[in-house]
Amino acid sequence: MTTIEVAGVLLAAGEASRFRAAAGADGPETKLVAQHRGKALVRHVAEAGLAAGLAPLVVVTGHAQDAVRAALADLPLIYVHNANYAGGMASSLKAGLAQLPSNACAALVLLGDMPLVSPALIAKLVAAFANDPQAIAVLPVHEGVRGNPVLLSRAVFAEIMQLSGDAGARQVLRGRDADVVEVDVDESAARLDVDTPAALRDLAKD
Repeated sequence: MTTIEVAGVLLAAGEASRFRAAAGADGPETKLVAQHRGKALVRHVAEAGLAAGLAPLVVVTGHAQDAVRAALADLPLIYVHNANYAGGMASSLKAGLAQLPSNACAALVLLGDMPLVSPALIAKLVAAFANDPQAIAVLPVHEGVRGNPVLLSRAVFAEIMQLSGDAGARQVLRGRDADVVEVDVDESAARLDVDTPAALRDLAKD
C-alpha cells in the first residue's frame, strides 16, 4: 500500500485590517497573536497541525512576521515569507506550496485565525484522502456548509500556482464536485474564524 504523505501549509500572512481597526492602537500587531486561553491564535492552529502529524508544516508569514514567528517560537516549523502578502491570499498559498517536498501527496491548508480546529478534525480529512487518493480535494462540511481547513491534492498544485489576487483554492475546485470528497464533521470549528475582537471575546465564553 502506498504511503500517503500529507504536509501542512499554515497561512499567517494577512493584514487582518478589520480586527486591527476594531482593536485600536492598543490592540495586537496582528490578530494572529491575540491570546485565546493563554496562547496566540496562530499557535493553537500550528500545534493542532503538528499533533495531527502534518509534516512538514510550512508557515507563510507576511504582515507582522516577527510577531507571528515569536508566537510560534520553539515549534518544529518551516517558514517562508511572502513579501507580496498585501496582494491577496493566492500569493501566500503559492508561497507555501512551493516549499513542500516532492514526496508530499497533498497539502492541508490551515488558516491562522481558526484556533478551534482540532487534531482530530485534521486527521479525519487526511484519512478521507488516504481512502480516496484520486480526489483533488477534501473539505469538511458542518451542517451542510463547507468549511476549513481544506486538503488539496498535488494534482491541483499546478493550477493553484496560476491563481492571483485574493483567489483561493476554491476557485480551482469550482464545478468539479465529482472529484472532491466532503467529510461531514460535528465540529463547528470548521466554520469558526476570528475576524474581530468581539468574536475573540465570544470565543472565550465557550
